[in-house]
Amino acid sequence: MKKHSEILAENRAWAEEMLALVDKKMSKVAVRSRDKLPDGVDEHGGHLSNHETKPNGWTTGFFGGLCAMLYDHTKNEDYKAALESSEKLLDKAFPIYEGLGHDVGFMWYPISGARFRMTGDPDSRRRLFYAATILMGRFVPGGNFIRVWNGEGTENWTIIDCMMNLPLLYFAAEEFGDDRYKRVAMAHADNTLRTHIRPDGSVAHIVEHDRDTGDLVCTYGGQGYDPDSSWSRGQSWAIYGFVLSYIHTGEVRYLDAAKRVANYFIANCADEWIPRLDFRAPEEPKYYDTTAGVCAACGLLELGKLLPENEGGM
Repeated sequence: MKKHSEILAENRAWAEEMLALVDKKMSKVAVRSRDKLPDGVDEHGGHLSNHETKPNGWTTGFFGGLCAMLYDHTKNEDYKAALESSEKLLDKAFPIYEGLGHDVGFMWYPISGARFRMTGDPDSRRRLFYAATILMGRFVPGGNFIRVWNGEGTENWTIIDCMMNLPLLYFAAEEFGDDRYKRVAMAHADNTLRTHIRPDGSVAHIVEHDRDTGDLVCTYGGQGYDPDSSWSRGQSWAIYGFVLSYIHTGEVRYLDAAKRVANYFIANCADEWIPRLDFRAPEEPKYYDTTAGVCAACGLLELGKLLPENEGGM
């Protein structure tokens, strides 16, 4: 049997090899896509899609965020230039106010948050202030939840994904010295814990609430198979999101929630270690979601840092 140190060394070597491959690919893409807001891969040839005409897409911050991480690791100036370009292009989303929902955290925090930490640029800080205030403005008092979208019929809806937008509010509370942002984030996290997380650790994707009490009215399938299912990426958002809420607040209930969801996630993909799209979907046809695995892994890495060794700590 291999020693723990040997396993760690092998994992580190594999991670460095994968990072080198990513860098080789992305160093070219960063130059080629500097004037774009790529947020996916098109269906023809696998080229990055350009959503400059729709800058309010929920993943438009991901490319710039990836460039920020690669710049931090490599100091390749092409990544820094792509990050700066992405941030400026994303400014076009601010005037499309009716098209901005809870995903402003996904959009601006990976880009402007990274750039502000790198440079202290006041314009990056100002962008974060705008985005955080937009997110806080979606809060429904009494119901204690952040409304997800703007469409008719969704006035009282939340989705588990929003847990990943809360770090923008925690940042704003600390950076701007205004605890309203943190209060809103925690009120939403508490409501999510109460209405989205089931006793067994599975997660409801979409919840409709009573507007005055925040109580659960019903659930919807959303990206999952049905209203009572367990969409694996939603599980990963919950793991990662509650870990981050614990890091920012120190409230043990968030750590306990992350552990409960993590245990459910691990138990349901232990056979293959590649999560299925929905843990409660029929056996056939079988669909997988590798993105759910990546998001969960990020949350589990953060969770592992917080736990003792006999509980999965690192």
